[in-house]
Amino acid sequence: MTELPKNFLWGGAVAAHQVEGAYNVGGKGLSVADVMTAAGSHDERRITDGVQEGEFYPNHEAVDFYHQFPEDVKLFAEMGFKSFRTSIAWSRIFPQGDETEPNEEGLAFYDRLFDECLKYNIEPVVTLSHFEMPYHLVTEYGGFRSRKTITFFTRFAEAVFNRYKDKVKYWLTFNEINNQSNYNREFTLFTNSGIQVKPGENAEAVMYQAGHYEVVASARAVQIGHKINPDFQIGAMVAFSPVYPATDKPADVLKAQRAMQARFWFSDVQVEGEYPSWLTRYQKAKQFNLDITPEDLAELKKGTVDYLGFSYYMSFATAASDHEDKYYSYNESEDLVTNTYVPRSDWGWQVDPEGLRYGLNWMNDRYHVPVFIVENGIGAIDKLEADHQVHDQYRIKYLRDHIEQMKLAIVEDGVDVMGYTPWSAIDIVSASTGQLSKRYGFIYVDRNDDGSGSLARYRKDSFYWYQHVIETNGDDLSESGAKHA
Repeated sequence: MTELPKNFLWGGAVAAHQVEGAYNVGGKGLSVADVMTAAGSHDERRITDGVQEGEFYPNHEAVDFYHQFPEDVKLFAEMGFKSFRTSIAWSRIFPQGDETEPNEEGLAFYDRLFDECLKYNIEPVVTLSHFEMPYHLVTEYGGFRSRKTITFFTRFAEAVFNRYKDKVKYWLTFNEINNQSNYNREFTLFTNSGIQVKPGENAEAVMYQAGHYEVVASARAVQIGHKINPDFQIGAMVAFSPVYPATDKPADVLKAQRAMQARFWFSDVQVEGEYPSWLTRYQKAKQFNLDITPEDLAELKKGTVDYLGFSYYMSFATAASDHEDKYYSYNESEDLVTNTYVPRSDWGWQVDPEGLRYGLNWMNDRYHVPVFIVENGIGAIDKLEADHQVHDQYRIKYLRDHIEQMKLAIVEDGVDVMGYTPWSAIDIVSASTGQLSKRYGFIYVDRNDDGSGSLARYRKDSFYWYQHVIETNGDDLSESGAKHA
């Protein structure tokens, strides 16, 4: 098999709120992540009204990357990272979100972080909004319910684009912006858009309005960024979980087609610069009466992204009901079915490596822009042995199986893939459950779900395996690469 491009961006990924901690240090304001409690393996995190005494908020300390990042970045360099995907905590830069001037202490922190990365020739890949909206924008404006939040976001984008114009080349606007297509799940609307649906509200209409303001905000940010530095590469980012039809029954195929349309209209708009025709008809038929202006539509055309970043963890399947409406309306909370052809993880995820190759080809056929796998990984319960080793062959197998499919898509199918940054570079607080025991990283962090632990770092077997994968540019994926140096 032909080898991967020499400039392929191998690396790893995290999000600021899941690693940094120091939630009230350096002038940082509260974010939406700071008012979410911990949960269990199959439970949703609770959203509290501000920070409540007696509640445990795991993101407040996370894994203390804020103070320990020099040690951690050195470990990333030891693995051979060419890139490191992280985010800028919006509320470190604008603590309330609606200020006119940024917080210098927050800006200076990311200067130090990016300088540390560049010292080792690691390219920062930076997400602007990764489930970290300032909480004040939620309580004062309703998050992305309000058109004003477009201005607050673009002000934030402009500030960091200007500050890091010579340090960061690769940017992403909104993380997994399409998660909120699952509009009946409180977690997704709150983390994406700072929205909690009120009794009697049409959650689907609320989602489409917030989503519209976000794609307009993204388009404006792209234009601002390209003026500041024409060499910027600014991408969109979606959660890619292909939705297969449960059978070859035509109704199931139509249902799966609509599910894919409903999940990926966000990237349709951000890449193509206009709404898909099915969606404008659908929104009109449903009488959502959305605030979408001609000026907004012009912005979308001018602010298309340079590439499409995406996460890939699992695939879905769906089936038509016996009483489908003419739209094959998709409600993710109710319309997914089990795919019996793929195994499931401990957290119920349908593990499907071949779905990554399918997804890469699907996006390549649809969008004709480079794509970037900015998240791919498996949450698992790791055991730290007495000698501080972690034997995570299950993680190696998951990543190897997916990298093999990625290579097939690149080499055999001709898909233009910029890089691969697995989730996660180091153990993190799980966004969906708040657990530390749901571990993803190449580096084990001694911290438990209750917040106890020394925060010491230990290399897992997957650390050495991935180090060898990068060293060989993906040519050798054998488990022999997991042997300790």
